[in-house]
Amino acid sequence: MNIALKLVITGILSFLVLSHSFAQNKDETPLKDFQQRIAKYLEARKKNGVSTKPTDSADKLAEQKHQAVEKTRETRPDAKQGDIFTPQVGAYFKKQIAAALQGRDGAKVSASLRHAEPLPNVPLKVNEKYPQDLPLQSTPPTLLLHLPRLPDELHYRIVGQTLVLFDVTSNLIVDFLPDAVPKP
Repeated sequence: MNIALKLVITGILSFLVLSHSFAQNKDETPLKDFQQRIAKYLEARKKNGVSTKPTDSADKLAEQKHQAVEKTRETRPDAKQGDIFTPQVGAYFKKQIAAALQGRDGAKVSASLRHAEPLPNVPLKVNEKYPQDLPLQSTPPTLLLHLPRLPDELHYRIVGQTLVLFDVTSNLIVDFLPDAVPKP
């Protein structure tokens, strides 16, 4: 093999390694941003005393939930859509969801979304309770594998084509990402 060909091959391999590294770093930035925003949200909740203690009393549980709602709202009085799902974080999530739907298990994810009780697109508001008339549709496990893992206090929910970040303790919408899930 002549020297010119070796240089070309070395150059191509270097380019491929660098472009792969760049693509990984490009995805790491919004992921780290998302994780920091989640940590900040949970820290603020903790600082404000939002917690639940195990109880067998329905009345105590209802009171704890009510206090969690009020304290969480106090923690983020100016909360709005996009506080956690920033444009960069939202783009990352949409890319991950698209990859899940187009990947090896894409047909399973799509079928799961269709067979679960598909929810309509309804107006959602950050820092408001999840709509009582809507069931809490679980997110397909194969889709969850493509999304960042959440702490136990938070879950992903899908409402229509919107990805919702849901606070289990307070039953509040932490943030949401419109048009994240393509129509089935």
